[in-house]
Amino acid sequence: MSTRIKATVEFTITEGALEDALAEYDEITVEGAVREILDKAIACDEIKIQVVEGPNTLEDYDAQQVSS
Repeated sequence: MSTRIKATVEFTITEGALEDALAEYDEITVEGAVREILDKAIACDEIKIQVVEGPNTLEDYDAQQVSS
């Protein structure tokens, strides 16, 4: 029997750590990174991640830094 779990996760990343993480992998997003982490930690059949606030890509992060 499968169990569906829906959760909201909020986290803060220190300066540069997000940029380093996104730059390490070609074209990865925050959504993709979190999905990979969860899938590696526990075997999931389906994982949906949606960033609703904050940067999701390296380009989003760079744009946020320029506007700050």
